[in-house]
Amino acid sequence: MSSAQLESAYRVCGRIAAEHGRTYFLATRLLAASRRPAVHALYAFARTVDDLVDHAVAEPAAELDRIEHALRTALDRGGADDPVLLALTDTIERYDIAPRHFWTFLESMRMDIPGSAVYRDRYATMADLRDYMRGSAAAIGLQLLPVLGTVVPRAAAEPAAAALGEAFQLTNFLRDVGEDLDRGRVYLPAEDLAAFGVDHDLLRHCRRTGHTEPRLRRALAHLIAVNRDLYRRAAPGIDLLDPRVRPAIRTASALYADILTEIEHTGYAVFTTRATVPHHRRLRVATANFVLRKNHPAPSLRREPGPHGGSLTTDSLASRLASE
Repeated sequence: MSSAQLESAYRVCGRIAAEHGRTYFLATRLLAASRRPAVHALYAFARTVDDLVDHAVAEPAAELDRIEHALRTALDRGGADDPVLLALTDTIERYDIAPRHFWTFLESMRMDIPGSAVYRDRYATMADLRDYMRGSAAAIGLQLLPVLGTVVPRAAAEPAAAALGEAFQLTNFLRDVGEDLDRGRVYLPAEDLAAFGVDHDLLRHCRRTGHTEPRLRRALAHLIAVNRDLYRRAAPGIDLLDPRVRPAIRTASALYADILTEIEHTGYAVFTTRATVPHHRRLRVATANFVLRKNHPAPSLRREPGPHGGSLTTDSLASRLASE
């Protein structure tokens, strides 16, 4: 493997991040230049697997097995033909990321594949759902943690990193109830829904009519409170990260949590409206945290070209994030 091949592989990952995670990609510009390629590699791998599971693939379970075998082989022997796996393998080795976090992630992805031995389309309890999120969300936070860096032993920061990953994903589940139903999945715990008189038939009825029935509104309000508690428990962990990355993570956490507020503002209209944070709110939160970033600047932050050309300053980054 030549350095040119490795650089090319990281560029591929950067393009995937820029294309599919625009706000995410811009937020990574706050990180030191040396860390960004690794974050893009982690994102590109997760995105590749997620797309495989969520979109029409002839044999998704077999393809997932192939990806896992290829990654294990790459880690054992070094190098890979696939550029995403090549960059990912280098990232794992460079930052000493525990490979078990990737096997846990892949196992959770199998839970989304019909016909898989571990397939689940519904979850009875929050504990069952958290078992799924342990791989699909918490594991992502644990993969990312070594790249971000910590001011304490890594193990001390892991619980909060896992909690933040779960908080992000539960927010997705609350926002995307309708889309998940269309895929035949319900990620909201049946036990929590039943406490408010909600069952699968009522969810399907709400999806068909586009009307969030009062019982479901009460259930969503309860789950939003549970979600906010996850964000509160994760918040102290941000101070355990490298000071230079804290503003970016605080920005991501605040803006993602604001999706919950937007769900409330729409009257829980999750079947007709995709909750998004208004541009002015994104700009205000981003700017406040990006000002803090100036206290721990990456040397190239103000002069490095942005993804669309031109100089990427703190102010222009905030503006772009707000407009995405």
